Amino acid sequence: MILVATSANEQLKKVVIIGVGLIGGSFALALKKNSAAIHLVGLERSAASLERALVLGIIDEASTDIASALQGADLVVISAPVAQTEVILSAIYPHLEAHTIVTDTGSTKADVEVSARKALQDKIGQFVPAHPIAGRESNGPDAAIASLYQAKKLVITALPENAQSAIDLVATTWQRCGAVPHYLTPSQHDHVFAAVSHLPHLLAYALVDQITEQPQAELRFQYAASGFRDFTRIAGSSPEMWRDISLANRAALLDELTHYQAQLQRVANALKQSDGAELLAIFSNAQAARRRWIQAIESAEQPPKEGGD
Repeated sequence: MILVATSANEQLKKVVIIGVGLIGGSFALALKKNSAAIHLVGLERSAASLERALVLGIIDEASTDIASALQGADLVVISAPVAQTEVILSAIYPHLEAHTIVTDTGSTKADVEVSARKALQDKIGQFVPAHPIAGRESNGPDAAIASLYQAKKLVITALPENAQSAIDLVATTWQRCGAVPHYLTPSQHDHVFAAVSHLPHLLAYALVDQITEQPQAELRFQYAASGFRDFTRIAGSSPEMWRDISLANRAALLDELTHYQAQLQRVANALKQSDGAELLAIFSNAQAARRRWIQAIESAEQPPKEGGD
């Protein structure tokens, strides 16, 4: 069933954010900065987080009652660990008004679609899955910043049941926060991010944990400098969130781990054989690929030149 959503060009009047930590809180701050007339309601399992979000001016209203919070809502944004998605959607299902669009910020999408279909049933067309590609190593409302999504990608994995107006509403709202919409299928999304996001987080956590288990761990940390800090920065992220992401995307992540283990074995063999040429080839290829990637990012972020051809 295709549903008709509120036009993306209409002014949102009420947005409900379920989860007012870094991701949800930053979304609220950015939306408040660029669309001051919108009434932002926070729903959160933690009363302390809700109170803090109010104090910081992230939200206009805190609520623990789903029915009253969703009354008259134009958009609901679920910003919670992906393992909670089905429970949250099931809870809001009875209170969803026909015009209300729901979206999420989860880092996995195939499992989210499955959960949404179970929970929302005939209202599945009102749910537009999405994933903002942004983050910080800090958590909670105090970590939220209005600029988090500026010039960052927002991946939408639209469902066949979504009306174009529903997709446009989600895209336009995130554009107000500075994000740039992109579109992938759930499968494409999960395989891409297993490689470039989920695996790096897993490796950062594993490395730090491994060092803590070694003799003289404190001595090792004492001499860790900027390289170690940069490599392991993302190990400061929410363990609960990344546990859920890793399990939710375990099939694609296991594929990437297999490839990475093969690469590590290649490096280990080169070290055992004192094969400097092989190490240089690996390092040089990686350096060149990273430079191309950085140049592409910097080129995309350059403002268009005025005048000229």
